Amino acid sequence: MIFPTKFEIPPKPEGTVKIVSYNVASLPACIKKGFNRYIDAEDADIICVQETKLNQPLSTAVNDKVYKYRYWSFDEKKGYAGVAVFSKFKPQQITYGIPQFEKTTKGRVISVSFDSFVLIATYVPNAGEKLIRLPDRQVFNNHMERYIRSLQREGKSVIWAGDLNVAHTADDLARPETNQKSAGFTIEERTDFSKVLKETEDGLPGLIDTWRYLHPTQKGHYTYYGYRFKSREKLMGWRLDYFTVTPDLLEKVVSSEIRHEAWGASDHVPLVLTLKDVKL
Repeated sequence: MIFPTKFEIPPKPEGTVKIVSYNVASLPACIKKGFNRYIDAEDADIICVQETKLNQPLSTAVNDKVYKYRYWSFDEKKGYAGVAVFSKFKPQQITYGIPQFEKTTKGRVISVSFDSFVLIATYVPNAGEKLIRLPDRQVFNNHMERYIRSLQREGKSVIWAGDLNVAHTADDLARPETNQKSAGFTIEERTDFSKVLKETEDGLPGLIDTWRYLHPTQKGHYTYYGYRFKSREKLMGWRLDYFTVTPDLLEKVVSSEIRHEAWGASDHVPLVLTLKDVKL
C-alpha cells in the first residue's frame, strides 16, 4: 500500500489542543514517503515521534516557523531508536530520559511540561527476538512506572504517550494465540503495563488507555503492521501505540483516534489525542 497523496482531516474543535504520536521507523525514510504531507494536514499542536534513527537534529523534519520548539534525544548507537517532540508552544520544562536513569534511557524518553500536564513521549524498548532483551525491558518498565508515580505524587497530570511496544490484551493484536511468547505480548510485558493502569497500594490512581476507554469492545484496530507477509492488506496488526492519561484528564479528552489511513510511510500509523480545557 502507498502512503496517501492527500488527507481529508477536519480542523480540530475551537479551543482544543491536538497531540500526535507517530513511530516513524526512520525519520529520513518517512519524510521521503510523505511524512510532511501528513503533518501539514493534521496540523497538531504537539508532535511526538519515535524511532527517528537519527544521531543529530534533522532540519527538514518539520516547518520551523510552525513548530518553533523542537527537542531531540538520541541513542548512542548509530541509527538506532531516537525520539523527538515538536511543539507550537514553549514548554515550561524539558527532561531528557528518565531522571536518574538518563544513560540507559537516552533516545527513548522526552518529557515536556506545560501548565495543564506533563507529556512523557516514549519509545519503549522491544524485548527482541527470542526475548533476549526482555530483562532490560523489564528494568525500563520499572523505572518508567516509578517516574510516572513520582510525577503523580507531585500533583502533576500526566500523559504517557508513544510506542509503548505492548499489546495489552488479546483484543489488541490479530493473532494472540500464536504470539504468547512474542515480544510485545509476553505476560511479563503485559503485567508491567497493567501495573501502570492500576491503582497503587498507596492510593495513586492508574493511568487510563484513552483509545480503549472510548472503544471498549472494538477489535481489529491496530497501530502497527509489519511489512512482511502483506500484514496491512490482511489486517494482521498490533496495537502498540498509546495515549494514556491520569484520571483527572479524562474529562478533558475530546477524542483519541488511530489514523488508519496514514499507513505506508512507516510500519506504524499515527495516533491523535484531542483535549479541551487545557493550557499550554
